[in-house]
Amino acid sequence: MEKDFTLNRSDALIVTDIQVDFLPGGALPVTNGDQVIPILNEYIKIFKNSDLKIFATRDWHPPNHVSFKQQGGLWPPHCIQNSNGADFSPLLKLPSNVTVISKATDPAKEAYSAFEGTDLAKQLKEAEILRIFVGGLTTDYCIKNTVLDGIKLDFGVVWLSDACLGINVKPGDVESAIQEMVKSGAEQASLESFPEPTVTLPPDEKEAEGIADGPLTRAEVKKRTRMRSRGPYRKVRAER
Repeated sequence: MEKDFTLNRSDALIVTDIQVDFLPGGALPVTNGDQVIPILNEYIKIFKNSDLKIFATRDWHPPNHVSFKQQGGLWPPHCIQNSNGADFSPLLKLPSNVTVISKATDPAKEAYSAFEGTDLAKQLKEAEILRIFVGGLTTDYCIKNTVLDGIKLDFGVVWLSDACLGINVKPGDVESAIQEMVKSGAEQASLESFPEPTVTLPPDEKEAEGIADGPLTRAEVKKRTRMRSRGPYRKVRAER
C-alpha cells in the first residue's frame, strides 16, 4: 500500500545498476530495462533539488567472476570492470556529487546486495541517513537483496515500485520478490507518493501547449501529459 512521503535530511536515494549491459543490446539485458531511466531521472531530480544524498550502485565484476557461466554461475559475462558494458547509461542523469558503490568485486563471491562487500552501510551512517529509497534493476535480484539487507541493518527502506524492473528467470520471481520485501517491512512508493512541487514548463513546451507563463503543479502537468502519447511511463507500470 502506497502512502505520501515527505523527504527530510535523513533520507537518501539509491539508484541500482543502471548499466549498459543490463539494458537492451547489452550482455545481460532486462526486457524494457531502459524504460525505468526517465522515471529514475525524476527521482534524481527530486532528491537533488532537496539537496539529499544520492548513491548509484554498479556491478563491477572481475573477468573471472563466479557468477559467470564459464565459472559455473548463472549469467553470461557482464559489467566487467572498466568495460563499456559496466558504464552507467548515458541517459541516466546522475548528479556530479553522486556516490558510486561498486559491488561484486571479489571473483569468488556473488553479491547482489549493494551492502554486501561494500562500505555503503558505513557511508549511510556517517551521513546520518535513516531511510533509503531504492529503485533500478533488477527487482528480483539486486533490488530485493539491497532492500532486505537495508532492513536487517535497521534502515527504513522504501522501494520505488514504478522505477524497478525484474529479469524473471523463472515465472513469478518478480512477484515473489515484491511479496518478500513487503513482508519484511519495506514500504512502497511511486512518483505520485511525493508532495507536489511547482514546476515550470520550458518555453517550447509552453508554446506547444498554448498556455501562459507561470508555474504548474505536477498534477496539472500530468493532466496535460495525459492528452499526449503516454510514452514509456504507462508501459513500465503495466509490466511491473
